[in-house]
Amino acid sequence: MNTVGYVQLLRTNKNFRRLWYGQLVSQLGDWLDSVALFALLLRLTGSGQAVGLLFVAEFLPGALVGPLAGVLIDRLPRKLVLIASDIGRAALVLCLLFVQSPDQVWLVYLVVICKVAMSAFFEPARSAILPSIVSRDELIAANAISGATWSAMLAFGAALGGLIVGFFGTQTAFIIDALSFLLSAAIIATVRPVDSGRQMVESAQAVLTSDKARQNSMAHRPSSIVQFLRELHEGWRYIVTRREVALYTFSKGLWSLGGGVLLLLTLFGKQIFPLGQDGALSIGLLYAARGVGTAIGPIVAQRLLGNKPILLRRAIGPAFFLTTAGYLLLGIAPSLPLAMLAVLLAHTGGSIQWVYSTALLQIQVDNRVLGRVFAVEYALFMLATALSAYLTGLVSDMGVLPQLLSLSLALVFVLPGLFLTISLWPASHEPITAPEAQ
Repeated sequence: MNTVGYVQLLRTNKNFRRLWYGQLVSQLGDWLDSVALFALLLRLTGSGQAVGLLFVAEFLPGALVGPLAGVLIDRLPRKLVLIASDIGRAALVLCLLFVQSPDQVWLVYLVVICKVAMSAFFEPARSAILPSIVSRDELIAANAISGATWSAMLAFGAALGGLIVGFFGTQTAFIIDALSFLLSAAIIATVRPVDSGRQMVESAQAVLTSDKARQNSMAHRPSSIVQFLRELHEGWRYIVTRREVALYTFSKGLWSLGGGVLLLLTLFGKQIFPLGQDGALSIGLLYAARGVGTAIGPIVAQRLLGNKPILLRRAIGPAFFLTTAGYLLLGIAPSLPLAMLAVLLAHTGGSIQWVYSTALLQIQVDNRVLGRVFAVEYALFMLATALSAYLTGLVSDMGVLPQLLSLSLALVFVLPGLFLTISLWPASHEPITAPEAQ
């Protein structure tokens, strides 16, 4: 694979640039929204478990909806899926303006569940549409830019969210988030995906088999539900019968077994290093540190390792150990600045495994099932994070200090890291079934 520079990609690929603009504004609003939700729940309930339940609401619906969404993503125009998801989420966020008292907290969870269900369509569709707007040589750079943007918006949005919530209140943050979704939809509407080489090959194959398929369909025409389930099963079977595809697909879910660390940032900001109203400023700063770490991880790793697939796969397992080191250091950090450095290190590792596993899937998976593969990956990641975050909140309410939780969760990353390091270190022997995107 040839190396394509980040600036070169943004300058020469208009469609990717527009998709990137949509990501910028949407994710900026998302992180404003997240800090506002954390602060709102802590103010209304004062419970770590309540925040843990928020993580369940933010992640579990994606695990349930994700695999089903994947079938529709492979059926429908992916750009249409992105736009519809943005508009729906804008309407949902505005409903949060009605939450004013503890007896209305249920509305927070309902809105978040519905919003995440729509995100379960958006995120896999965004990953699946990339091979239609960038070439194979551009995939690593495109994913690194997308990952760095998510990270930068996390860093900037979380810090800005802390300031906005601290000075103007949560409702201002919710309004900004809703507007960001509408702007994202307008920008994505201008993206023009092009036919790729893999799509042309699939079309040729479809022509060759059309007569036989037509005859079979006339004799045994399955119902829509049966066909839907067949397509869902096809996606799962594609994953489990290809060892390396399965490892890349499960990587994010394995990392998220320690996903309770995300709740720790709220607990440390509120209880250990409180700054601003309801600890909103310190929560924002810790999430900003997470964003900086996820931004620099893939960029530094690419500088050191390059773009060869064998080096990408070999970096996934060791990246888990960076997360272990970061959260061990967070558990003993004596001040907020040192805690921020520890979080930065931890999420440098998290972002390396995220970006590299995504790029390897885009390189190796047949475009025909790519939406379903990413939907399964998204579901596993969401399920693991939801369960880990809820258990972390439950243990926190039992009186366990955030420092001890950090030390304990740090060790959760060790076994998955060892497993993936051993499994992915040998050279790949699986063929790349998808032709290059043109």
